[in-house]
Amino acid sequence: MSRIRNLPVQLLLFVVLPLTLALIAVAAGGLALHQRAMRQMVGERDERATRAAALSMEEQLQRRAATVVSLARHAEHAPPAVALADSASFAGDFVALAVFGPDGAPAAVSDAAWWAAANLRATDFPPADAAGGAQFRPLMADPRGGGPLMPIVARTASSGAAVGVFDPAAIARDALGRIILPGDHTVAYLIAPDGTTLFQIGESSHSGPVSAHPGVAEALRGEIGTTFLDVGNDEHVISHTPVNPVGWALVVEEPWREVTDPMLRWTELAPFLLLPVLAMALATLWFGARQVVRPLRDLAARTTALGRGDFEAVTRPVGGIGEIRGLQGELVLMARRLRGAQQGLRDYLGALTQGQEEERRRLARELHDDTIQSLIVLNQRIQLAETAADVALTAQLGEMARLTTDTIADLRRLTRDLRPSYLDDLGLVPALELLARDMTTALGLPVTFAAGGTPCRWPPAVELAAYRVAQEALRNVGRHARAGHAAMTLDFAADRATLTVADDGIGFAADRTGELVMAGHFGLLGARERAEAVGATLDVLSSPGQGTRVVMTCHRDQSPAAVP
Repeated sequence: MSRIRNLPVQLLLFVVLPLTLALIAVAAGGLALHQRAMRQMVGERDERATRAAALSMEEQLQRRAATVVSLARHAEHAPPAVALADSASFAGDFVALAVFGPDGAPAAVSDAAWWAAANLRATDFPPADAAGGAQFRPLMADPRGGGPLMPIVARTASSGAAVGVFDPAAIARDALGRIILPGDHTVAYLIAPDGTTLFQIGESSHSGPVSAHPGVAEALRGEIGTTFLDVGNDEHVISHTPVNPVGWALVVEEPWREVTDPMLRWTELAPFLLLPVLAMALATLWFGARQVVRPLRDLAARTTALGRGDFEAVTRPVGGIGEIRGLQGELVLMARRLRGAQQGLRDYLGALTQGQEEERRRLARELHDDTIQSLIVLNQRIQLAETAADVALTAQLGEMARLTTDTIADLRRLTRDLRPSYLDDLGLVPALELLARDMTTALGLPVTFAAGGTPCRWPPAVELAAYRVAQEALRNVGRHARAGHAAMTLDFAADRATLTVADDGIGFAADRTGELVMAGHFGLLGARERAEAVGATLDVLSSPGQGTRVVMTCHRDQSPAAVP
């Protein structure tokens, strides 16, 4: 019993042996299935090839009919000889071409000797359709002793006709030459509706008339299909299809075993030769998947989670061989060090941000209490001086008063940027509304703001972080986006608030923010650190030509300074 608990014995008894027995059973039944599948495959291939050849013939027939119709229409507006000369590029498709006049006599012919030998008039052809169409007429004998020919007739508006005579065998030879190669044991027949053999390639094993060959009657009825016929010790596949619009029958016959590659037939024995090797390979794969691949996959997933900030994910055991467990131990140690370094960096950035905000608050207070007040007093004194000055000096004092007023407005806007008093007194929504108005003036493009949900106060640290993120995003719009419009939205929900700053500018590859940091652009990095410092998340969504969206989401239960 102790030997059965050994892993190799377990693999042999419960994996290799059952799989080997199953593969032997599958191989024994697969041999017959392989034969049937190869037979079916050859039949389907021949049916598709036969239909492709028939479609090629139909295309050639339509091209010849279109040529005769074109000749008839051209003969209505030009002399017959000119019309025939203009169709010389298509003469190779026909044995002979002719234009008949209203009296039924040839007005122009392409091969005078052939037409003289044929001694034909328009009345020798059964009536064709009215002008504008063409008809394939019944077969006719070649006056020079060749095979049967087929005329195409198209009537002209002047009661004349254009006639083209072509060789069906030439069409069949061209179409079948693409699917039947020299040396193939293939036989092909092209049969007319009256049973006439228009073309044949290869030596037939059928002893009766060609019209009685299997598949001919079916194709003449318009059916497409494949049948199998026992010929001696072999089996032939017979594919048949009609050729429209003339109603011909195309039949292709070949021994299906000759089609398959000899090496392919040897593969029928491959399952029996590979059974032991395959069994051992399966056992090895199973062991590798269980002891190497799956633990590595789990470790990779947990390492990815570690990269997203989940330091506990990598500590859960993944099992596997000793090397993998050792690697996990090193990752756990690295995660602990990384967590300590990240926490230290976050504390440092928090202290740095807090000091920065304190300095901004002090500077804003000094500007408001000292500089702005002094400028207001200066402006008042300038206005008093205007009342006692002469006309020339009054204009200069007025200019000084306007410059002073503009400077006061700029300083007030600067103090709002340094420390927005609206944020402390009224909350985030009024502060963002004022920011949108200021940025519209500063950037020279419309910046809109909208609030959704039920507005409520969040902790001061969260509101200040959201305000700074909006400031930085709008500054980036002005510096880099080349946008025509920017919009801010603030959506309140029961457990979270979402701030979105979007523009319709040129955008950038959001997955390349690391390159921006390397180039000295730290705005997005600072915004993300501000968001993470208050327990929020910051996502930058952008692509070239699609604008940019900066989304900050803060959950109430994640905020370190959250209030109920």
